[in-house]
Amino acid sequence: MSRARAWAELLRVSALCTVPGDALAGAAAAGARPGRGTALAVGSSLCLYQAGMALNDWADRAEDAAERPARPIPSGRIAPGAALAAAAGLTAAGVALAGCAGRAAGATAAALAATVWAYDLGLKHTPAGPAAMAAARSLDLLLGAAATRPAGLRAALGPAAVLGGHTLAVTAVSRRETTGGSTAAPLAALAATAVAGALAGRPERRAAAATGARRALALVPTGFAASYAATAARPLLHAALNPSPQLTQRAVGGGIRAMIPLQAALAARAGAAGSAAALAAVVPLARALARKVSPT
Repeated sequence: MSRARAWAELLRVSALCTVPGDALAGAAAAGARPGRGTALAVGSSLCLYQAGMALNDWADRAEDAAERPARPIPSGRIAPGAALAAAAGLTAAGVALAGCAGRAAGATAAALAATVWAYDLGLKHTPAGPAAMAAARSLDLLLGAAATRPAGLRAALGPAAVLGGHTLAVTAVSRRETTGGSTAAPLAALAATAVAGALAGRPERRAAAATGARRALALVPTGFAASYAATAARPLLHAALNPSPQLTQRAVGGGIRAMIPLQAALAARAGAAGSAAALAAVVPLARALARKVSPT
C-alpha cells in the first residue's frame, strides 16, 4: 500500500480527473459525438499527463530534496530510474494510442509529448515555462478534436486557446508555490479567469440559433462557466490578499480543479450537453481524491 501511495503521489492521480475533459471538449468543438477516436485520445492524454508528472519529479529531484523532501523520489520511496522509465514508457504508450486514431491524432500527440518533455527538462524554470504548459493543454484539447473528427480541428482552436489561457495563468501562480510572496500573479489569474469564464459561457451560434428546448440548453454553458469562475476565483483572491505559500498552493489546486467545469462549459457551448454532464459528475471524485493526494 505504501508503494502504491508513492506512485499515486508521483503521478498526481487526483489531477487525472482533469484530463478526459480535454478530449471531450475537443470532440465537441470539432462538431462530433465522442466515439472510438475520442476514447483513444483520452487514453493517450492520461498516459502523456502521467508521463509529465513522473518526468517532472525526476527532473526536480535535487530541488525537491531541499524544498519537498517528503516527495516520492527524495524520500527514497521511488528510485529516480524507475520514475524516468515510467515517463518514457507512458510517453510511448500515449503516442501509440493516439496513432491508432489516425495520422492527425498521432502527429498532435507527438507534438504534445515533445512539449511535455521540453517543459520538464528545460523550459519550466524559464520565462517560457507557463507558455509551454499552456501549449500542452491546448494541444491536449486539439488531440481530442483530431482523434474524433480531423476536419473539425480548426473549429477547436478557439476552445483550445481558452483552456490554454487558464493554464497559463495557473502555471504562473504555481511558480511561487513554495515561497509565496506574489500578489501580481494571483491578480492576473483572476483577470484571466474572468475572460475565460465569459468566453466559455457564451453559446456558439449554432447552439444559440436553436429554438424551444434547444434554446434552453444554450444557457447551460453559463452555469458551468459560473461554476468554473467560483472554483478558481475564491482561492486566487485569498492568495492575492495573503500570498503565503499555503494559500498560493490552494490557489493552484483550485485552478487545477476548475479545469473540469471549464471543460464542461466549453463542451456545452458547442452543444454537447451529455459530455458536459458527464464531466460535472466527475467533480465530486476530483474533490475526494484531492483530499487524499495533492494535485500540485
